[in-house]
Amino acid sequence: MVPTLAFLLGPGEMIFFGIIVLVLFGSRLPSVMKSLGQSVTSFKSGLNEGDDPDGEEKISDKKK
Repeated sequence: MVPTLAFLLGPGEMIFFGIIVLVLFGSRLPSVMKSLGQSVTSFKSGLNEGDDPDGEEKISDKKK
């Protein structure tokens, strides 16, 4: 069985790795998280579009 990275690194090493990642990519992190949130919202709305068997638009969709 191949050990995964989580089993090779202890809590101290993981914290150290997290700090290094924050220092290197900290300035871009808010924009990345905003983009991720928008894409998740878009994905969920796309899934909900397919649930309407009649093909009728909802009232909230008509207002947009």
